[in-house]
Amino acid sequence: MNIPNILTSVRIFMIPILVAVYYFPWEGRYYACAIIFALAAITDWLDGYLARKLDQSTAFGAFFDPVADKLMVSIALVMLVASYANPLLTLASAVIVGREIVISALREWMAEMGKRASVAVSYIGKLKTTMQMLAIFILLGSRPDTLMAHVGEAVLIAAALLTLWSMYIYLKAAWPELMSKESHKN
Repeated sequence: MNIPNILTSVRIFMIPILVAVYYFPWEGRYYACAIIFALAAITDWLDGYLARKLDQSTAFGAFFDPVADKLMVSIALVMLVASYANPLLTLASAVIVGREIVISALREWMAEMGKRASVAVSYIGKLKTTMQMLAIFILLGSRPDTLMAHVGEAVLIAAALLTLWSMYIYLKAAWPELMSKESHKN
């Protein structure tokens, strides 16, 4: 275990805390959830930074970090969809979660073929992640049907559009392999 892996593990342990606080009948839960989510997002950035800076990258971290990210985002979106009951927020959330499933499967498949680098994280992917984190932070910290909640919804819709764009970029990069006869032997 090293510091980056400990931070990733902390992020996983924050998920049930986030869920419990979100459903706790307390007026301050919105702000508390936003703070918990912000801390999780900071640990996401910090564990990657420290892994590179301290040369502490591990196979465990390379696997566990994206899993922790996807769990935190997906679970937060599920809670928000249930609370907001807004068709656009639901559609944006479905696009975000669906894209994560598609790209995770694509990366795994490309890695099996030794071509993982062709679907490496791009600038658009990083921007998409930043927008998602910002939107979820705003939505968790806002009571539904407030001005800030509507701002959060707009940011989430923008994040969903970036999500589609980044998925297009990844699929375009992988398309030659997806259509290759050699890749269909399994």
